[in-house]
Amino acid sequence: MNVIAQSDVARETYWGISATEYAVFYLLTAIAIAVFLYGVYRRFARYAAGDDDPFARLNDLPSRTLAAAKIVLSNEKQFDRDLYGGLMHAFILWGFLTLFIATSILAVDGYVYKPIVQGHFWEGDFYLAYQFVVDAMGLLFVVGLGMAIYRRYWVRNERLWGRHTSSEDDLFIWTLFGLGVGGFLLEGLRVYSAGIPDHEAVSFVAYGMALAFDAAGLATLGPEQAGVNAAGLNAENLHWLAWWSHSLLAFFFIAWIPYAKPFHMLSSFANVVTRDEKAGRRLPNVPADLDATNAESLDDFTWKELLDQDACTKCGRCSSVCPAKASDRPLDPRNVILDLKSYREDREAGAEPQPIIADGGTSATDTETMESCMACMACMDACPVEIEHLQSFTRLQRQMTDQGDVDSSVQDVFQNVMQNGNTFGNAPRNRADWADDLEFDITDAREEKVDYLWYVGDYPSYDERNKRVARSLATILQEADVSFGILFEDEKYDGNDVRRIGEEFLYVELAGHHVETWEDCEFDTIVCTDPHSYNTFKNEYPEVDFEEFADDPMMPFDYTDDWNADGEIEVYHWTQAVEELVREGRLDLNGDELEYTVTYHDPCHLGRYNDEYEAPRELIRATGCELAEMPRNRADSFCCGGGGGGLWMDFEEDPKPSEERLREALEDTAAGAAVEKFVVACPMCMTMYEDGRKTGDFEDEIEIVDVAELLVEAIGKTEDARLEVAAD
Repeated sequence: MNVIAQSDVARETYWGISATEYAVFYLLTAIAIAVFLYGVYRRFARYAAGDDDPFARLNDLPSRTLAAAKIVLSNEKQFDRDLYGGLMHAFILWGFLTLFIATSILAVDGYVYKPIVQGHFWEGDFYLAYQFVVDAMGLLFVVGLGMAIYRRYWVRNERLWGRHTSSEDDLFIWTLFGLGVGGFLLEGLRVYSAGIPDHEAVSFVAYGMALAFDAAGLATLGPEQAGVNAAGLNAENLHWLAWWSHSLLAFFFIAWIPYAKPFHMLSSFANVVTRDEKAGRRLPNVPADLDATNAESLDDFTWKELLDQDACTKCGRCSSVCPAKASDRPLDPRNVILDLKSYREDREAGAEPQPIIADGGTSATDTETMESCMACMACMDACPVEIEHLQSFTRLQRQMTDQGDVDSSVQDVFQNVMQNGNTFGNAPRNRADWADDLEFDITDAREEKVDYLWYVGDYPSYDERNKRVARSLATILQEADVSFGILFEDEKYDGNDVRRIGEEFLYVELAGHHVETWEDCEFDTIVCTDPHSYNTFKNEYPEVDFEEFADDPMMPFDYTDDWNADGEIEVYHWTQAVEELVREGRLDLNGDELEYTVTYHDPCHLGRYNDEYEAPRELIRATGCELAEMPRNRADSFCCGGGGGGLWMDFEEDPKPSEERLREALEDTAAGAAVEKFVVACPMCMTMYEDGRKTGDFEDEIEIVDVAELLVEAIGKTEDARLEVAAD
């Protein structure tokens, strides 16, 4: 070893390392970096070979990168729903980045600054500040890893374990822990061998370890003799062993990064940079020639979908919030993404091809798995690295539809829509029969100009329970004295959910019919009863390339423009439109008409899809009801089970999502059993919860009502009170 070189306020970087060892160290450094760069190149070359993504992912790259840096460095997604996990990941991330920056500073000092100015900046006050920060953040790094080890192996957090859990997960966490602890051990031995100089107290962890070595009586040659090649157990030899052990472990980790789980440190950031802000609420379109739109082969997947697969950290957050998994349906969002990754890696390694999705367990993904998806977007909302599950899931479901592997009840729905324009299979001429019991006539928007073109939707038009909601909403609009009308038999199903279970061409046909019909009407705003309709009209119809399909003889429309591309036509969910009317005083409400204790369920397509949480709540409060929030509310809301075609399929599940949600309302809400009404703002939610109320034996405990029904009751009480005053 070399003799120690310890200045008053600095230290030698390679103390105790011979010239030969120094050369070996840099040879290993070059090899590790070369292996790392080759691995990264192979990864990104694979993405470059992937299919083009239909959405702009690399536009305005500086802004995207800054926004991604904010998301990643703040750990905001890790803190969501999980304070322990957020702190754990923040400690590891910030600690790792600090140690990486610290190592880079040493390189700049030794190989850039020194050759230029013939000196060092890594000394004096800078050295003291550097040592303190490195020790503090290094300690957080080790603490964070300790928290991760405790959660994984002691608590055995369920969401961290699954069929894709492997030895690489163990190796990853223990390698990082070894680097963190090994770095402190190395520094402690150096400080001890240097005679524990006072200024090293800023390295408080290493200084404390040096004091411990001193108390234990560890042999040392002392500062004057340090570096003499003496046999036996002493601090200097232990330092040499620790130095090389730490270096070799670091080389291994650097070289290993692109080939296993550590690659998520790069792929996750890239995934956040290239995210689609409208992911899920809009889906990729298909070209008219159906070129590479499904999941027939790996070549069909876009580069972003491949990046999604590599960005997955196996954290299980998506699985933990998935209502399908909670109901024992065979869907685990994490496994679907990782199954696709495993399939890709096996094929690239030369494995025999097999179907990507099929029945009977002979494929990467089983059809029953994808039938279980409710398209609720809970997985995407929970994912800390912005994986767009729904894009890959829709690709798989389109392949199922193309293969004819969809559920028989769903095939019946497709047939109903194709023949009659609605999911019930009822005659189009009966679509407006729900309005027969009203005391006023509904305007035909095809014949008269209206302010609000009201899209009623399938369930409010044909389902007996939801017809009451439609009549309530019509009454509200009439009371507000606004101009509104409907399309009568020219209204068809909106297409949102058939699209999410893979029937893209039927969706395009429905979209073409509606935009062509709307072109012949005069109106200012489209108002939707159903959040599913609201989402697809607002976010997806403007994305359809109608011109590409207009010449197809199977498409019954001639429309060729981009509908509402500039957003000049406003699309509202009815709660947004009516909340504006209430704010303007168009409805005669005092805010004290009703005295119910209620809770409210956020529909997925209104809440998570479109970030509308307050309009329904403002309307509930406007009636005088006391609103008691469920623990899972707003973005954390638990799906009713009806989305993604779930409304049309039967599942063996216990409990049903609707039953679990009603239990939560009555048992976990602060008001508990005092909750009288379970309030919804979606016809599909109404249907699912009325069913769950029966099957879960909640009929005597709670009533399911729509926000519109509460408003009509409140308006009625105001009118009754006015009549009483007039009579007096």
